[in-house]
Amino acid sequence: MTKLEPGSFLAELTAVEIDDLAARGRERSYKRGELLCREGEASTAVAVLLEGRVKAYSFIKHGGEVLLAVRGPGALIGEMAAIDEKPHSATVAALEPTRTITLTRAAFLDFLQANHRASVVILRTLCRLWREADSQRVELGKFDTTGRVAARLVELAERFGVPYKDPTAKTPNGIRITLNLSQEELASWVGASREAVSKALSTLRRHGWIQTGRRQLIVYDLQALRNQTQSENIGIYLADT
Repeated sequence: MTKLEPGSFLAELTAVEIDDLAARGRERSYKRGELLCREGEASTAVAVLLEGRVKAYSFIKHGGEVLLAVRGPGALIGEMAAIDEKPHSATVAALEPTRTITLTRAAFLDFLQANHRASVVILRTLCRLWREADSQRVELGKFDTTGRVAARLVELAERFGVPYKDPTAKTPNGIRITLNLSQEELASWVGASREAVSKALSTLRRHGWIQTGRRQLIVYDLQALRNQTQSENIGIYLADT
């Protein structure tokens, strides 16, 4: 099992609870693009990510999709639909080869009955996710596209970043974001058009804070990106620098 994301469901369980969870389910693998669950369908299973990253998204009325979240190792998938017996509120697809422990809905509920502390862990996890969703809604009204892109790049660098060393440098001098997101996916995540996101990335490149390539993004100045998410006038700030 790869390193779990801090604060994720599995990372908060004890070794005994993890063993019990695994005994009630079975391991399953997914290829990139394969669906773990589909929006609008009834819940039949719950999955816990062991390896790989997935995206949760929703389809919009006139075509296209809105990226809602990215989840990594340790995350719980499909728990809300299993608990409230409502259809899935989003589609979840693998962004890369992914491995899970998958439980039937009944087995998952039995696990919670037998492990009451795990129910509290779920509540804490859901509270954190709701707070993240609230923060992203605030960003829509507080920042322009460049600010929202900067905020997502900070999140991606902190969650999925690894040290990067330029071939001409002796020591690591950047952070390479290992998550394979397209510009279309990033645009749907920040609530902007692909063209607007492309322009925002160009602005951040011009300042030397990031470098982009085909499905590759390197952050050279994470603090500069953080600073942009703390200013309500990011567009003015960038224009004056």
